[in-house]
Amino acid sequence: MLTELLTHMLGGTWELKERCRAARPGLKKRLLLFLYLHGLQKKGSWISHDARFAGAPCFPHGPYGIFISGACVVGRNCILFHQVTIGSNTLVDSSGMGAPVIGDNCYIGAGAKIIGKVKIGDNVRIGANAVVHADVPSNSVVVLSQQRLIQKERPQNNRFYQQHNGRWEFFEGGGWKKENDREILAKLEAEFGGREPSS
Repeated sequence: MLTELLTHMLGGTWELKERCRAARPGLKKRLLLFLYLHGLQKKGSWISHDARFAGAPCFPHGPYGIFISGACVVGRNCILFHQVTIGSNTLVDSSGMGAPVIGDNCYIGAGAKIIGKVKIGDNVRIGANAVVHADVPSNSVVVLSQQRLIQKERPQNNRFYQQHNGRWEFFEGGGWKKENDREILAKLEAEFGGREPSS
């Protein structure tokens, strides 16, 4: 209970991660790391404080069962569902040795695994339980456990939508923004009406 209160007072888990990353070695850093790692451990997750994010990601179901190694780089406005692994390959005799670099506006489905020196472009959608071990160009979709690319002509709308106080919002720039596009609103209302979309 005390660790949760301290984490909340320090701005929450994500702010704590950034404080750990910025802190100099010493007692303060050790205390921040303890709070941060304790909070993640309760969620069955490991998101290294050294992992670099261009902006806060969206965890639609919270950061449960998520693993992200310290050498990974993740772009802006990324959506990461539960049980996602973004891991480094440290096998020195492997051609895929290294860490993933993920572009902006990527949507990574539940249980997806991205392993090794892989470059994921912008606006990529990775389906649930897909295993990605090779580069993926921008505006692509990866599905099935066997990697399969579907190249798109235009960027995709990989925003994560939720209904809050009777209005539709999407995640961008580390926070929630009201959707004003009438065409998108019509599609959301036609499919979900007043119900919260299941994800």
